[in-house]
Order: sequence, then C-alpha cells, then structure tokens
Amino acid sequence: MRNRTSHVLHDEVSQVLSAVGLQLDVLRMDFAESHPEVAERTAEIQQLLEKAIDEVRNLSRNLDPSMVERAGLHSALNRLVGRVRDSTGVSVRLLTDPAARVAGEPADALYRIAEQALDNAVRHSGGAPVEILLRPSREGVVLEIRDLGIGFDVDQARSSCPGLGLILMEYQAMRAGLDLSVASAPGKGTIVKAVFRASEGISASPENCAAPQ
Repeated sequence: MRNRTSHVLHDEVSQVLSAVGLQLDVLRMDFAESHPEVAERTAEIQQLLEKAIDEVRNLSRNLDPSMVERAGLHSALNRLVGRVRDSTGVSVRLLTDPAARVAGEPADALYRIAEQALDNAVRHSGGAPVEILLRPSREGVVLEIRDLGIGFDVDQARSSCPGLGLILMEYQAMRAGLDLSVASAPGKGTIVKAVFRASEGISASPENCAAPQ
C-alpha cells in the first residue's frame, strides 16, 4: 500500500501539479503587458505551486522504504550522502559504527529522518558542511545530523507554522517509537538527533566509528 501511494504521488499527483504550473506560466505571459498585477499574482501562485510539487515528491520518497529494505541502513545512508554530494556539491561527512544495528521500521524511520534533515540542511544552511553520525550509545542507537549553517529559532518555528520537513521528521519518529530532538539557534547551525532505544543497552565510543565516507 505504501509503495502504491508513493507511485501515485510521484507519477500522477506531481505530474498534474506540474501541468497546472505550465498553464499558469502561459496565463502569466498572456497578462504580462495588459494586466501586470495579474501576472505578478500568477507568478506568486507559481512559486507556491513549485513548493507543493517539491513536498509531494518528498512525501513520495518518504513512503517508499525499498532502499533500506534492500541495502540496510548503513548502505542506504552511504548512498544518500553520495547522491546529495553529486547533485548539490555540498560537503557531507558520514560516520557510521558497524555496532549500530537497527532493522525494520526503526531503521526505515532513521533513514527518512536523515534524508529529510539533510534536505533541510541543503536548502537552508547556505551550503554549509553537514555531518551525519550513526553510533551506538547507552541510550540505544543514535543518529545525528549536524550542519554549521544559519540556524533558526526552534521555539518560534514550532509556535508559528512548523515547516513540512519538521512535521515529517516528527511523524517518522512517532511511528517508529524514536526520540527526536532539534537544537538550533540563529547563526549557530542545527543538530537533529534521533534515538532508537533498544531493549538492551549498547555503548561505543565515537572513535570506534568507521572512516568518514
């Protein structure tokens, strides 16, 4: 069902929205000289529509767990980092400890949180370097995504209108029973932390992590 929903969002809904965007572009050009105020408002609607298309595509990716199921969490994170590096040029450093073992729904949720946090960092950090760390600790298995970007006021973001990225990360944490925290401040960067609390405590020091990817 999740895969079917993912394909519908990506192949049908996003294409319909894209077609609407093309029609709006024609409308904007038609009114550019005779009614510039209409053309300006149309351009504003197009910007909102483009954001909606991006979010639909993100939702589609979030609903498709095949990457983690096929490759495992460590390999999936490595592929994610490589894809982001190649497509954006942003410096992303990945550190994973083989002792951090997670499978099933928690692994999928951790991957989705990393994917969303990395996407947020690329969009809003101004091209600052990003570090992803997956390690075992006394808490369980800890995933951290850190960037040195512009940061934001977390309390203000939550009290006003939280972005879809934050909502999606909280949803992923809730469905898999993860603890999620977001620490940020203007000019101080952002740290997203998700913890999978295993039934038996495990610990490892960060120096035991695998070499940076």
